[in-house]
Amino acid sequence: MQSEPDPGAVDITDQALLLARQLPGQVRRISVRHGRSSVEIDWHGEPGGAAPAVAARSDGGTPDAPAGAGVHAVPSPLVGTFYRAPSPGASTFVEVGSAVQTGQTLGIVEAMKLMNPIICDVAGQVLELPVADGESVQFGQTLVRIAAAEPAGPVEGG
Repeated sequence: MQSEPDPGAVDITDQALLLARQLPGQVRRISVRHGRSSVEIDWHGEPGGAAPAVAARSDGGTPDAPAGAGVHAVPSPLVGTFYRAPSPGASTFVEVGSAVQTGQTLGIVEAMKLMNPIICDVAGQVLELPVADGESVQFGQTLVRIAAAEPAGPVEGG
């Protein structure tokens, strides 16, 4: 006997797809949850515009505030544990005030025993590290805030 799809899950998925179709630019990632509802969409905006992220949550939580003008927020690409150094006791990748370049490693998110480097996508200076070393992080949660030397544009080749 085949089970019927959960109407609530179908509804939230349909809403996420409808929203994604209305966004300017290319959708990079969609995350849909059903229990206590959550929709997260990350996309590249139109050329010259910022690449915003949308989060709709009904669990009482609030998504991270958008970055201000000239401030670039680096989000976690997945759920896991954030590490500021390559190994225990090693120097951290960056500190508040560090100058950073595009392609530089800012930290690591461990998920299912895999170490996923967090790569900087804009040159500038680290303003804030809102996540502590060893802290659990959620998809889209801001890991690093950077004062961008130049506005972040679309990622080439991707």
